Amino acid sequence: MASTVDKLTIAEFEQQYGDSKPYHEYWFGEAVPKAMPTWLHSLLQKILMNLLDEAGYESGAEVRLKLSTDFEPLPDVIATAGELELPYPTKPFDVVIELLSPDDYFRRVIRKCKLYAEWGILLVVVLDPETREGWAWDKEGQTLRPIGVIVLPNGKTITLEQIFGELDTRLKRRRS
Repeated sequence: MASTVDKLTIAEFEQQYGDSKPYHEYWFGEAVPKAMPTWLHSLLQKILMNLLDEAGYESGAEVRLKLSTDFEPLPDVIATAGELELPYPTKPFDVVIELLSPDDYFRRVIRKCKLYAEWGILLVVVLDPETREGWAWDKEGQTLRPIGVIVLPNGKTITLEQIFGELDTRLKRRRS
């Protein structure tokens, strides 16, 4: 007989994992460890937040989303042009950006994107700092589609060339 894993309640998850590092996400009764960020990952978060702020958004990194009682992810970057909901977002907002880490499971990333879209988040983007590729969630096709430009809900754009060009500039500056 196969053993079953006891599902955590959200209260048990908060008590055991809360906001302590290493971070965990609440996935339908399970505590799922968040991939450990690399330097590339962290630099990219900072660059994206700066670009989103310049485009008229307020952005943050690793903010726990409380839009569901079954699933509480920690997206890499979130952004809103509206009012900040403190301490955690409980309603849909404008942008989520997930950054791939070497130990991410792509199936799980796709599932996250689908859930974000179902919640009503306007734009869901996935970027890979290693390959310098990007994808946006296509709600109709229920899939990620390759992009070269992030078209924000307010009509402004951020190109992958801008993002990864700035990343290269910062990396060169630190290597010299």
